[in-house]
Amino acid sequence: MITGGCECGKVKFEVPSVRDTVTVCHCGQCRRTSGHIWASTNAKFEDVAFTEDEGLVWFASSDFAKRGFCKHCGSSLFYRMNDEEGIAIAAGCLDDDSGLTVGKHIFVADKGRYYEIGDNAPKIDKY
Repeated sequence: MITGGCECGKVKFEVPSVRDTVTVCHCGQCRRTSGHIWASTNAKFEDVAFTEDEGLVWFASSDFAKRGFCKHCGSSLFYRMNDEEGIAIAAGCLDDDSGLTVGKHIFVADKGRYYEIGDNAPKIDKY
């Protein structure tokens, strides 16, 4: 079982498996909500079991998606397209991220000017 949660422990979850690749998003919205870039893996939403959800809040960040975060510590944890099966889970909130690799970078055309992308994963200007 893969476990994870927020910084203060008011949101904790477990899931049997996640995708073994991480998508790194460089869009302006992801950079604002995460403070830099958004790096996430993915799982089926129905497979995620919240063992602690006192702090979990969902923010409608657009007409088509919402973001889950902890209202106590501010940890950015989830991204979910409305009415879709999957849920993006922040790679950094997993208790064990071994076995994960960067699969691709998206919205590279919108990335910040202060950093370079230094790996060989595919780089997609838009998504």
